[in-house]
Amino acid sequence: MQLFDTHTHFDVADFDHDRQHLAEQAKRVGVDALVLIGFVESRFDELIHTHQQLNAWDKVPTSYLAPGLHPFYIEQHQPEHLQRLEQVLQQHDCVAVGEIGLDTFLKQHKQPELFAKQQHYFIEQLALATQYQKPVLLHIRKAHAETIAILKTQKFKLGGIAHAFSGGVEEAKALVKLGFKIGVTGQITNPNAKKLHQVVQAIGSENLVIETDCPDMTPLCCQTSTEHRTRNTPVNLPYVLESLAQTLDQPELQLAAQLWQNSLAALRLKF
Repeated sequence: MQLFDTHTHFDVADFDHDRQHLAEQAKRVGVDALVLIGFVESRFDELIHTHQQLNAWDKVPTSYLAPGLHPFYIEQHQPEHLQRLEQVLQQHDCVAVGEIGLDTFLKQHKQPELFAKQQHYFIEQLALATQYQKPVLLHIRKAHAETIAILKTQKFKLGGIAHAFSGGVEEAKALVKLGFKIGVTGQITNPNAKKLHQVVQAIGSENLVIETDCPDMTPLCCQTSTEHRTRNTPVNLPYVLESLAQTLDQPELQLAAQLWQNSLAALRLKF
């Protein structure tokens, strides 16, 4: 069974003391590949270093690099950070631009000035993705209609993944139509995540990929069980697969094969 963790922050300090051990554990449970996602320019060096580290180690997942400027940290982003992002895209083998998008979860991000800045950085990064022929990894919270509108207006054609999807069925279908796979996290392990369960059943396994979003989005069993470590890591990806297979009423092996192919397609990879 090959599993692809399509969204991780495995470069952050939470993992500095045992990253290699965790990567080896992840490989043993079937995680053959993962994507390291960027979110602020100040961490790009660390992101690249972790990527190079992982690809130098034996018996760990293959690492892929996706630098980007995350909408949640919009106050931190400066015009020169877009220039640095372009430099990283030029100098390193990046699989995608991400995570990028729109987020109005916080009240302050609904303010016209900050939301306009989010939209500007989103559009600029879509332009870079188009220029360098990369798919994008979308972060969307409480701004699905606006995100879809921008993707259409910008005529973005390279698709990618709508990560940690939190929208409804119609929004998921609209993104699929625009060439995106829908990213499913440990949230699927929560029986109360009814909207997400409806979405995955409505769009089917051919339009899905899985992710841990580590260290965030810890599967429910890892939050409540004394047997499992509560920190979310790529090692937990099989729990996401297991719950998704139950929701879709599909055998795990068959679903894993489909999700692997979907991940390669979304990221335009040959493995």
